[in-house]
Amino acid sequence: MQVSQVNTLEGRTRHEVARLLLEQGPMTAVVVAEQLGISPTAVRRHLDALVADGEAETRDAPRRGPRGRGRPAKFFLLTESGRARFGHAYDDLAVSAIRFLAEHAGEDAVRAFAESRVDALVGPHRSAITGSSDPAERAEALATALTREGYAASTRQVGAGQQQVGTAASQPAGAVAGAQLCQHHCPVAHVAAEFPQLCEAETEAFARLLGTHVQRLATIARGDNACTTHVPVATSGIPALPEPDSTRPSGTTEAVAATQPARTAQGRTARIPTGGKPA
Repeated sequence: MQVSQVNTLEGRTRHEVARLLLEQGPMTAVVVAEQLGISPTAVRRHLDALVADGEAETRDAPRRGPRGRGRPAKFFLLTESGRARFGHAYDDLAVSAIRFLAEHAGEDAVRAFAESRVDALVGPHRSAITGSSDPAERAEALATALTREGYAASTRQVGAGQQQVGTAASQPAGAVAGAQLCQHHCPVAHVAAEFPQLCEAETEAFARLLGTHVQRLATIARGDNACTTHVPVATSGIPALPEPDSTRPSGTTEAVAATQPARTAQGRTARIPTGGKPA
């Protein structure tokens, strides 16, 4: 038998061991072996591998009667990581919950939820992101923060006429050079496909953190390879918004925000809403 065939067989057996623990709860190696019709030695090898991978754990089996010789029997049970091998319906649950929210509390409630979610996502990293006044450097810090949150983000510098990551189109002639923020993974893509408010709130939060308007070019939720956001370095005379502790006179922030382009859905520009506070 070839090595690849042996590995495939081993993988199937290990999966069956894990499935038995999932369906019947904590079990000893002897019981698992009896259920699957294989040797206890083989079962222990698979159980030890599951424990080493963090997919199973052990606990002492309850004693019945006087303790005999030898090591006490151990129960094996799946961890949360082990259960994940069989999939979860978290996406479906999230979609159902947001549908219920929309039906009973309205679209404003969905929007408020989306804004609250993204604030919880990037809020802990706010000081690290806003430490520089340069939008490109802020984009780099934002990418680092998003990667820590599971979005596998990166940035790249682009100039006029260069092709956009995640899209088939190039920048239009005369486009402002800048940085592209690329999120190569989206944990909520399935949910965002039905509720684009999640993407819209995220784009607006990026604009506030980066201190400039941004343009969402592509999203995984709509079938693209990555969620791509363009961050202009030069803003054609539109200054980046000040930091929260700025000493600008009251009303300056509002005047700057009013000059920013209006926010719309994917492929257009997002700005900081008029009257909003900068990052």
